[in-house]
Amino acid sequence: MALPASLSLAVLSLLLIANSAISSLNTTHESFMQCFLDHIPPSNSSSQLLYSPNTTAYDAVLRSSIQNIRFLYSSSTTKPVLIVTATNESHVQAAVVCSRKHGLRVRVRSGGHDYEGMSYVSEGDRFIIVDLAALRSVTVDAEHGTAWVQAGATLGEVYYTIAEKNRTVGFSAGICPTVGVGGHFSGGGIGTLSRKYGTAADNIVDARLVDVNGRILDRQSMGEDYFWAIRGGGAASFGIVLSYKIELNYVPPNVTAFNVIKTLKQDATRLVTKWQQIGPNLDENLYIRVIAQAMDDDEAEGNRTIQAVFNSLYLGTCKELLTVMGSSFPELGFEAADCNEMSWLESVLFFAGFTGRPAEVLLDRRPEFNSSFKAKSDFVREPVTETEWEGIWRFLMEAKDEPLTLIMEPFGGVLDEIAESATPFPHRKGNLYIIQYFMRWFETDTETTERHLSWMRELYALMTPYVSKNPRAAYLNYKDIDLGRSARVWGPKYFNNNFNRLAYVKSKVDPHNFFRNEQSIPPIKPL
Repeated sequence: MALPASLSLAVLSLLLIANSAISSLNTTHESFMQCFLDHIPPSNSSSQLLYSPNTTAYDAVLRSSIQNIRFLYSSSTTKPVLIVTATNESHVQAAVVCSRKHGLRVRVRSGGHDYEGMSYVSEGDRFIIVDLAALRSVTVDAEHGTAWVQAGATLGEVYYTIAEKNRTVGFSAGICPTVGVGGHFSGGGIGTLSRKYGTAADNIVDARLVDVNGRILDRQSMGEDYFWAIRGGGAASFGIVLSYKIELNYVPPNVTAFNVIKTLKQDATRLVTKWQQIGPNLDENLYIRVIAQAMDDDEAEGNRTIQAVFNSLYLGTCKELLTVMGSSFPELGFEAADCNEMSWLESVLFFAGFTGRPAEVLLDRRPEFNSSFKAKSDFVREPVTETEWEGIWRFLMEAKDEPLTLIMEPFGGVLDEIAESATPFPHRKGNLYIIQYFMRWFETDTETTERHLSWMRELYALMTPYVSKNPRAAYLNYKDIDLGRSARVWGPKYFNNNFNRLAYVKSKVDPHNFFRNEQSIPPIKPL
């Protein structure tokens, strides 16, 4: 059956447009590749550095470190026109120079954990990915207690290599071992040692980055404002960090970790309420976070309860910890049988859920889950009452098919002593703890995803009366697109009063906003 003439013309027009787009894309690929090869030393040339959508390995390379797969199935996201798998610093320089020349943006990926997928998809911008996974060396200077860490390294690789050189040093950063250094350090970086040594960003003493002009700069050549911005302000707004020089942190030969689990029948509500005031004021060698979620009650079929896990690291022996807990948090009922004495590196395995496995598991960069997730964050400045917790628990228990989890990490200690303006990470004195609301799911259909996202947003709305206000603060490393795309809205939430300084630095180092994503710092000069 013949198509009507008007429809035939419409189909032909679409085909011509599609062919034109493909031809344009192929031309872009070819000219970019030539530009790229012209800007790297001949000895570094390799056909395995660049992947376009028409190459067989493109999809595998794109997915290689993606931790949040829901963005791959979204019809509203744009995938990269090219992936550059840099193995040399010159490759990063060439990627920046050639992207600017060909009107492309750059997204940088270290470990693939960006909570909103901004390191590997966009909402419309044509862009390339600079994948730093191959730039992951960790060079420890034991004599001076420092290390140079390339941005493509994961936290697991950093911790493993540090401990391999000296078992009495560690580093204050996050708990998940597959998180990439590049994004994590540049957004702050909190974890089990933060109350003792501050954030990861607080312990950065130098850096190397590629700026908008393709130059490699260090702390001295970039200047103090630029160096300040990339230690908590999200480096992806300012350039591509190649490596960080970090100051290592002393840890004793033996540390102690524990999990104490309580349900509602075991007084979980009272203990969580009490923890809010105790956790931030404990000895700075002691870190106790709380992980709370709803679960089926084994003792009453059909009923639900709340499980609160008091998950802890103490920089010392079990004997010392028993004394500290007995004087500071006796209500928890902590006893010697709860102790797990170990090396600091073994505590990394403990918190990652790898107890009993060889330390080499920390070198496995592959995503642990082929799943989707959504997270949000809040900071709590005044304790939530028992009655208010009961209301929060009811919500969690009613969301029976929703894997909602509250992860609450204490502040206090050294975090209270560092000025809000010392780095762009402003969440210091006055914050009792941070809450990460987290949920993970494995289905890929849109309906399931939207249902989960809706429940998460309802939980966030429910928590409004109990958390920080004016602004309602959020943590950059738990990026949340629901905060909006207007920097004037999300900027103060992530950075408080530091936002204006970040925007000013941006106007100096990247005035035309080349390095940008849906929540990047805009260039704004002060009035």
